[in-house]
Amino acid sequence: MQVTISARHGHLSAATQEKVTEKVQTIHKFFDRITGILVTADLEHTDQVSLELKVTAEHHDEFVAVEEAATLMAALDGAIHKIDNQLRKHKEKLKEHRAVSHKHLEPPVAE
Repeated sequence: MQVTISARHGHLSAATQEKVTEKVQTIHKFFDRITGILVTADLEHTDQVSLELKVTAEHHDEFVAVEEAATLMAALDGAIHKIDNQLRKHKEKLKEHRAVSHKHLEPPVAE
């Protein structure tokens, strides 16, 4: 799984990038088929940090979450929560998408 971290209108220190990478690694426990994660922090406004999190998975479009908060870590936590919900919902759809065979269907009632 490849993790890419970038910043707009500013720079993230190496220690901050390490913390972000560690937090983002937890997403992998919800869905095994994740191929890449892109984290983009917008540091234009000092009082309101905007963070965009894109997760690429096999055989699916990107999962995207955008969060704004006072600090970078708070925005990251909110975005991770949103992505977790999206991944759980997608995984449930994959597991529950089973067709019912004609043997298990009840015949129509004749009146």
